[in-house]
Amino acid sequence: MLQRVLRACGTAVPKVTGFKQQALRPLLCPVQQRCFSLSSAAKVAKDLQAEIGHEEEQYQQAKEIKKFLESSNFKFVETEGDVNMHLEREVGDKLVKVEWQLTSPFDPTADVEGDQEGGEEYEATDFCITLESKSGAGVSFYCSTQTGEDHRYVIGNVKSFATVEEKESVSSYNGPEFEDIDEKLQGSFDELLAEVGVNAELCDFIDAMALDKEQREYLRWLRNVKDIMEK
Repeated sequence: MLQRVLRACGTAVPKVTGFKQQALRPLLCPVQQRCFSLSSAAKVAKDLQAEIGHEEEQYQQAKEIKKFLESSNFKFVETEGDVNMHLEREVGDKLVKVEWQLTSPFDPTADVEGDQEGGEEYEATDFCITLESKSGAGVSFYCSTQTGEDHRYVIGNVKSFATVEEKESVSSYNGPEFEDIDEKLQGSFDELLAEVGVNAELCDFIDAMALDKEQREYLRWLRNVKDIMEK
């Protein structure tokens, strides 16, 4: 339309040439770009190897882990690359399962809280204890580890479920706060958990394995990325 208007007005229409060729011209030659990429990958791989060496030198499994696994009736289950872990054992007609995850590699509030208290900050580990019958019904205790010799964990909520579907539903009722339950019932629950093997040694293992798992998964991540950079 613009060209027609210009012609109608007697104005010469400039001829545009060479635009397409210039727009498609590469900024870098393929050889230079490929060499740059390979050089960067090699540098990343070298730095990764240095970090791997440092982590392997620093890694040492806590003595609580071996001690617990050798003496406990629980079976420990984990999968490489998965942040979840659990212990399980059968007590009577119930399956007892203790589940938790690896330690978070970075807590932005840890340094601030540690400075305020003037000492090293203890990082609690959240875990869940489930007693489940063969029918799929059961009770779950949502807990966290804590410092101290008398009682190494605190209970948050106590959830019951009649089916596996209810157990896994995100909208199912989580149960009351443990502190809101009658004190006599609280004592009975404490005795029950002690009877199925929840004690200070188990809490020591949970804390130690949460940290150990994070270290091992980080080392695995370093090796995986290094392999990718070298291919």
